[in-house]
Amino acid sequence: MNRYEYSRRYRSRRRKRRLKRATVILGCAALFFICGTGAAVWGKKFLDGRFPLPSSATTAGPEASDALPEGLPGGSASPGEEFPGGDDQAPDISIPEETGLEGAVPGRPAFPDTPAGRLLAQADLLAAGYDYDRAIEVLQSDPSLASDPDIMAAIAGYEATKATLVKASVSKITHVFFHSLVADNAKAFDGDEDEPGYNQVMTTIGEFNKILNTMYEKGYVLVRLHDMAYETTDENGKTVMKPGTIMLPEGKIPFVMSQDDLCYYPYMDGDGFATRIVIGEDGYPTCEMKMDDGSTATGDYDLVPILERFIQEHPDFSYKGARAVLAFTGYEGILGYRTSSAYVDSPTYEQDRQDAARVAQCLKDHGWELASHSWGHLDLGTVEIERFHADTDKWEDQVDSLIGPVDIILYPFGADVGDWHPYTTENERFNYLYACGFRYFCNVDSNPYWVQIGDNYMRQGRRNLDGYRMWKDITAEDPTKRKLDDLFRAEDVFDPDRPTPVPEM
Repeated sequence: MNRYEYSRRYRSRRRKRRLKRATVILGCAALFFICGTGAAVWGKKFLDGRFPLPSSATTAGPEASDALPEGLPGGSASPGEEFPGGDDQAPDISIPEETGLEGAVPGRPAFPDTPAGRLLAQADLLAAGYDYDRAIEVLQSDPSLASDPDIMAAIAGYEATKATLVKASVSKITHVFFHSLVADNAKAFDGDEDEPGYNQVMTTIGEFNKILNTMYEKGYVLVRLHDMAYETTDENGKTVMKPGTIMLPEGKIPFVMSQDDLCYYPYMDGDGFATRIVIGEDGYPTCEMKMDDGSTATGDYDLVPILERFIQEHPDFSYKGARAVLAFTGYEGILGYRTSSAYVDSPTYEQDRQDAARVAQCLKDHGWELASHSWGHLDLGTVEIERFHADTDKWEDQVDSLIGPVDIILYPFGADVGDWHPYTTENERFNYLYACGFRYFCNVDSNPYWVQIGDNYMRQGRRNLDGYRMWKDITAEDPTKRKLDDLFRAEDVFDPDRPTPVPEM
C-alpha cells in the first residue's frame, strides 16, 4: 500500500459517511452561489487550514568565504522564458486514478472518487506547493466540469489566496548543504583514521531529521536555484540572467539545499553510509545499504529518500515541487556506481553506467537539480590551468555523457575561481566554465546569504551544516560568532553520539 492508497473497505466506509454530507454541502453550495456568496463560504469552509493564508516573508556583501579545506581520505571532503514559476523543470504532480483519492497524501483533505474529485485532489496537491496557476489549469482542464460548484469555488479560492502572496527577495535566500549522511553512528565514529573527517564534515541522519523539522516549523520553503534566477534573451537578442519571481505566503522563508559528493566513495564502505541510489518499487529514488550479514537493504539511508519522504508528507515545504541540488565528482563514478574510466575493465562497468543514467533521470524527473562538483574534486581556483581544463573536459566526457548537460557547479572546498567581485571576461577560469555551459556558481560562505546575479550568471554562497559548524556554534563564547541560529540551535540538533570536541579543520 503506497501513500496514495487506502484500503477498499476503509474507503467504502468513509464514502458512505461522506455521501450524506456531500448532498448537504452541494445543496448549500448551490444556494450560496445563487446568492453570490458561494466562493467566500467555500473558501472559509474548505480552504481554512488547508492553504494557510500568509501570516511576513523575508546585496550580498564582500564577506570573506568560509571555505572548507580537504579533510577526508580520497580527496572527497568538501564540506523557459519566464522561469520564475519553475514550470519548465517542475515535476508533474498527479494522483493515479485507479487508486482512489481519499487520503491521497497524509494530512491532506479527502475528495470523492469522481471526475471532479480527481481534479480537486490533484489541484489541492499543487496548491499545497504554492503552484496556484497550475492548480487552476488542472481544474479548468475538463470543460464538462466548468460549471461544477466545487470546481468553481476552488478556482475562486486559489485566486483569492494567490492575491495574498508576497514576492521573496532573491538576494536574501540562504543556501545550506550537506555531505553523505551518517546512517550508522557506531560505524562512522568507531575511532579509526576516518572518524575525524566524518565528524567534521558529515551530518547524521538524526541531526538531519531535526534540522528538517525545525526549519519547517520556522516557515522555511525549499526553492530551486533556477527559481532564483533564469537565463533568457533580451530585446537585443543577447542571452542574459534575470532574477526570478518567487511568490510565497507572508512569513514563509525560501532557501536552497544541496548535497556534495553524492558518489559513495569506496573508502566509505563499511563505515555506516548508504552504498548507492536506486529506484524504489514506487518509482522514487531511494538508497541501498550493505548490512553486517552481507545482505543489501533498501530504505531511507541518506538525504535523497529522507527529503523526498518529508516533502511528500509536507508538500508545503517545497515550492512548486522543488528538491535539493545533488553534486557529483567523476573520478570514482556517481551515485554509488563505478562509472569512471578507471573501472573500464570491470565486468560491471557498462551496467553501472546504464544504471547510473537511469537513476539520474529518475532524480531529474522528480524535481532534483544535478550539478558538477568537478571531476577530480579539485580546488578550481588555484589548480594549474592545464589541469583545470583537463578536469572540466573529463567531467563533460564521463559524467555529462551519463546525466545530460548541467549548468550548476558547486565548487569543491568552496574555492571559487574569483573573489567576491563580479565575474568578468578577463577571468579565464570563469570563461572556460561558462563556455562549457555552467551558469550557476556556488562557493561556501558562512553568512546567512550571499547572492550575486551578473549579466549572464548567478552566484551564491553556501553554508555547511555539519559537525564542525555545529560544534563551533555550541562552543562560541561570543554570541555574534554563532552562525546557525536563524536555522536552528546547534545544541538542539547535535548528535550525542558525536565524539567531542569536534577537531579543527
